Order: sequence, then C-alpha cells, then structure tokens
Amino acid sequence: MSLRLLIVGYGRMGKAVEALCGAYDCEVVERLDIHNNRGGAGIDAARLPPADVAVDFSTADALLTNLPRLAAVGLDTVIGTTGWNAHEERMKALVADAGIGVLAAANFSLGVNVFQAIVERAARLLQPLDEFGAWIHETHHAAKIDAPSGTAIALRDAMRRSGYEAAIDMASTRVGSAPGTHTVGFDGPFETLSLTHTTRDRATFAHGAIAAARWVHGRRGWFTMRDVLGLEP
Repeated sequence: MSLRLLIVGYGRMGKAVEALCGAYDCEVVERLDIHNNRGGAGIDAARLPPADVAVDFSTADALLTNLPRLAAVGLDTVIGTTGWNAHEERMKALVADAGIGVLAAANFSLGVNVFQAIVERAARLLQPLDEFGAWIHETHHAAKIDAPSGTAIALRDAMRRSGYEAAIDMASTRVGSAPGTHTVGFDGPFETLSLTHTTRDRATFAHGAIAAARWVHGRRGWFTMRDVLGLEP
C-alpha cells in the first residue's frame, strides 16, 4: 500500500519530497503552508484526508505550533525543520504523551549521517592530543536563514558527546545556490586532518526524508536518522 504523506511547509524541500514520491510508492494527500495552515489551523482531523506520516519542513516557529497539533491527531511525523532545539525536551514530552512516532533530523542525507559517525570517531581519537585544535566550516545557499546550520551544530554536539573537550571554532558561509558543504578539521603543529561532506543535489535530503517517513510509520517514540541507519549511539 502506498504511504500517504501530509507535507507541512510547501517550500523548496516540501516540493522536493513531492517530486520523488512517485518513485518511492508514496502519495502526497495534502500540502499545508502559510495560506492554509496559519497558526496550525490546517492540522485538524475533521479537515485532513487520511494520512500515514506528516513531513514538516516549515519554520522553527511554525513547528512549535504544528507538532502539538500533529500529536493531537495521532499522526507520526518527520521533522526536517531546524532552529527549534531549545524546545526539544518539551516537544519530546508531548510526543511521548501522545504515543506517536517522531523522527527529527537536521540533515536527512544518508551520507551526512554516516559522516557524523566518522567525525565522532575522529574526535574521540584526537581528544587526548592537546596540540590539535578543531574547527567546523559549513557553506550553504544565500537564502538559508540559520547560521551555523543545524547540521554543523549536530556535528559539534556529536564531537562533545564523544568526549572532545577542546575549543571548536565554527564558521558559516552563505553564497549563491550551494546545497551544502560541511568540513570538520583538526590542525596540529605539523599536520592537518580534514573531513568533508559535499551535497551535490537537494534530492538527497528528500530521499532521506521519505526513507525516514517509511521507517517511523507505526513506531512510538523519538528517533533520529541514526536509528534508520542502525548506527551505534
């Protein structure tokens, strides 16, 4: 049976998800955006057609309204919106109370999530070497609002979780139409180690979001792409 998706936030990413649906046996049953979902008004069980999973690529402010309403109607949700991390614990609590499944990711690229696991390992190995310093640099298109990116913050947090305690310098570039490049580097007195992931096409994010939607449907709890890929914590 085709997976029925509700797209919340019909911008660049929402449209990219819809464009790939036919190739992955998915159907978009409704598209909600500012014209029909102001204040979350469109997320109403009486109005919505039957759906299996919501895919939210709206805005940070809108997500804080959308997710409680999606939870109230019992709809599993994939969150691709970034910039709302300060409210994560509150969102996790309401999801637990509602008994739905939510998968949140700053980046749905399968390669980026493997890249994060590699960065964690590198940070763990280099943590004891005081002579090395670390940096994260990310480049995105000029229209991207948040800086640093959600992916850069996730990379930094992963390094911290792995035990890396030294300073991590972070920098962002916003230019042109670049889909996204992230570099994590470690510099010592005589050598430099750098790890880079470059996105060539935004379709990789849409592909990952659809994979996440298929995976989270019917599950309960709060998940990440690491769960989808079976990566160790």
